[in-house]
Amino acid sequence: MRYILRRREIVPDDWRYLGEELPGDAAEHAGLVVPLTELRRDRQRWQQWPGRLGVRLAPADRVEELASDVPGLSLIAVEFPNPGDGRGYSQGRVLRERPGFGGELRAVGAGVRQDQVFLLGRSGFDALELAAGEDLEGARRALSRYDVAYQPGAAPADSSVPLRRQRFHARGGSALG
Repeated sequence: MRYILRRREIVPDDWRYLGEELPGDAAEHAGLVVPLTELRRDRQRWQQWPGRLGVRLAPADRVEELASDVPGLSLIAVEFPNPGDGRGYSQGRVLRERPGFGGELRAVGAGVRQDQVFLLGRSGFDALELAAGEDLEGARRALSRYDVAYQPGAAPADSSVPLRRQRFHARGGSALG
């Protein structure tokens, strides 16, 4: 059983990836995540999929190609192949802001590490599938490591008020922070 960090809680993963076998009847109830290349190749099949459907984006995939599919997706998994590849941060933020994706936005891959979870949350990710060997409990605590940010985060994963806006309101400012 794989465990993930979802909305600040450690929970069993109720999704499977295309080609992944799950024990017993778990596969029957699990949502299915397919690579974007597979979604493109057989779009009609996946539009008629009876269960929950998710897609996995590689770093070079263009988020704009998903615009028409977003309403039918329950999960978008964004791949972070290594800690130095930051393209997934941009993909996550764009997914939250442009098409307004409101489903589960998950960071996956070898680059999803405990020291990056706070920034992932600020970029709109509400679920994290940490790299092998990473400490889930430590990552959960790391989400609350900072209570002040300088820039607004991508909703819905981030609800903190940026420092600039806090200072503005403290001085008696109004609406336009």
